[in-house]
Amino acid sequence: MTLSRRTLLTTTTAAATATAATTGTARASAGTGRASGGRRTRTGFERLAADGYALLDGDRVGVVTNPTGVTRDVRHIVDVMHADDRVDLTSVFGPEHGFRGTAQAGGSEGRYQDPATGLPVYDTYLKSGQPLADVFTASGVDTVVFDIQDVGARFYTYIWTLYDCMEAAALAGKRFVVLDRPNPVTGRAALGPVLHPEFATFVGRRPIAQAHGMTVAELARLFDGEFLTTPVALETVTMTGWRRSDFYDASGLPWVPPSPNMPTPDTALVYSGTCLFEGTNLSEGRGTTRPFELLGAEGIDGAWAAAVNGLGLPGVRFREAYFAPVFSKFQGRTVGGVQLHVHDRAAFDPVRTGIALLVTAKRTWDGFAWRSDGWIDKLTGSARVRMMIDAGADTDEVVAGWRAELEAFRRVRARYLVHR
Repeated sequence: MTLSRRTLLTTTTAAATATAATTGTARASAGTGRASGGRRTRTGFERLAADGYALLDGDRVGVVTNPTGVTRDVRHIVDVMHADDRVDLTSVFGPEHGFRGTAQAGGSEGRYQDPATGLPVYDTYLKSGQPLADVFTASGVDTVVFDIQDVGARFYTYIWTLYDCMEAAALAGKRFVVLDRPNPVTGRAALGPVLHPEFATFVGRRPIAQAHGMTVAELARLFDGEFLTTPVALETVTMTGWRRSDFYDASGLPWVPPSPNMPTPDTALVYSGTCLFEGTNLSEGRGTTRPFELLGAEGIDGAWAAAVNGLGLPGVRFREAYFAPVFSKFQGRTVGGVQLHVHDRAAFDPVRTGIALLVTAKRTWDGFAWRSDGWIDKLTGSARVRMMIDAGADTDEVVAGWRAELEAFRRVRARYLVHR
């Protein structure tokens, strides 16, 4: 196929599957991102490399990435690009957990020289605005490329690394290229409450839904079109062969844990709901082999599993479970709780399930408490969920509370979707 900065703006047609092009700027018309015939998903990087990196021709390039930035044969894109004289890769930028992924939650790898390539690695974690723009300027790059696997939840920090880097690139006068990857839990729908601006943090910079139902390229288009004060020189290389109804296993791509506590696509499936337990005194399963699928605390017994099973939530069952985390909450102590078992992914609603688990946990265990730092409000995007649960609201009442704002977000979101 032949792609360039200019021809990336052409529209995909079914007869030109092998040369399917994608959006160039956030405001350009986009192709469908769907290949006819075969179902092989080709990532943004695959398509960029297949064109000989023409989109990056003549530019000094820096890449924002982590261990998920891999090819189909699990080579890291930084190693691949560094070995290819068709691209001038000069810098790497590491997010939370680091470029090579050695840091736990809330950590990074700092500034260092990558032993494998000799490239300088700059730390972006907790940097934004002008300080991050200064990092891009100091690196000497012309174009910043983003390639990180997201998991579909508003509070997963990589999408806000994307936002912060786009904003900083605009300030620094750099071009920004986003290489698309699948949303592992499908892109069928946006779910859950929408962030209220006064609750903005690094687990939610801007008003999007708790489960956004978008790919990173689509999010980049939305960020540029709706939220950036100064639009960035944005170009996106979307996928072919991916459909909005696809779960990750349909892609045929290897799964690399995006962070230490996201070991499998099954984790991602429940995460946008059960991560809410980070805002409570219960364990969210960190320190176990099933983070976010195991939930519990000392003193909880089978009453919780019985209560939540009694709701008949679609697509999921709950097993009474006992476990001893090796780190994080209740380290080395045996706790009781539940394990989620999703048996129908298409019917499963992770956010509604997360709310149901909070409601029933509070009703069946008298030790239930919210974290004192208000973290639940930052995760849900407002004080409403916490206040409604404290007032005795049931699951359906809590969910109804965000209906209007979710519908408004869905209308905005629809303008930026590429894939069908």
